[in-house]
Amino acid sequence: MSKTPGEIVDEAKTWWTTEIVDIQPGKIGIRGYPIQQLIGNVSFPEMIWLMLRGEVPRADQAKLLEAALVAAVDHGPHAPSIAISRMAVTCGLPINGAMASAINALDDIHGGAGQQCMELLQEIDQALAGSEPSIEVVEAVLASYVERNGKIIPGFGHRWHGTDPRAVRLVAIVREAQARGTVAGRYTTIATLVEEALGRKKGTRIPMNIDGITAAIYLELGFPAPLGRGLFILSRSVGILSHAWEQSQQGGRIKGPMPPSVSYTYAGPAARDLKR
Repeated sequence: MSKTPGEIVDEAKTWWTTEIVDIQPGKIGIRGYPIQQLIGNVSFPEMIWLMLRGEVPRADQAKLLEAALVAAVDHGPHAPSIAISRMAVTCGLPINGAMASAINALDDIHGGAGQQCMELLQEIDQALAGSEPSIEVVEAVLASYVERNGKIIPGFGHRWHGTDPRAVRLVAIVREAQARGTVAGRYTTIATLVEEALGRKKGTRIPMNIDGITAAIYLELGFPAPLGRGLFILSRSVGILSHAWEQSQQGGRIKGPMPPSVSYTYAGPAARDLKR
């Protein structure tokens, strides 16, 4: 049975349904707020929160979110995503292409540790079943996690930093926020117990890194784990953009991961002749 014109219009109207934005001629509403009221009155972290969560956060919540976002913006041109953005520019891509290429590399291994750490901290919290965090429960969950996922614990240890200075600062900020009542501090306590448990097992300190402490912060603020990855990508996009722009100003053409003077290792067969 064919649809009436009115039914077709109704179907078209409901094809996309959103609670985020209402756009009409001369009108833009974000979560019910006129855009002109938001402009100049809310910060970018507050806008991120509003878009994702539906409400404007308290100032103290926004400040803690902002600290986490600031801390993860960049980690140098040796970070694969940053290197990709710079190489892409030298291959002729514009800024948007360089950023897209770099962001596409932020997946499970490079970029996913924050979300994975959030899931681990939540698993430990569930195992605690409302009781105070304890090293015994943390060790039991870690043993199960390693059995299922391998020995790498996301959010802990760093190939460059014996102690990640970003994590040290953010832990202090969380504890200050906890003292003010902004957050409960529970996930941060769990994360520090993971650090302790890893040290006891390895016989050497395995410090929390930027992914570990931002995972705790995002959980403290009530963000679900999948958004942890998205928030990291928002943060690191600032570094990606900065490096892409800098490379575009420096110039350079078809720069690979190593200068031509540094050779790669060939491990294939010795030179041979094709005999037919």
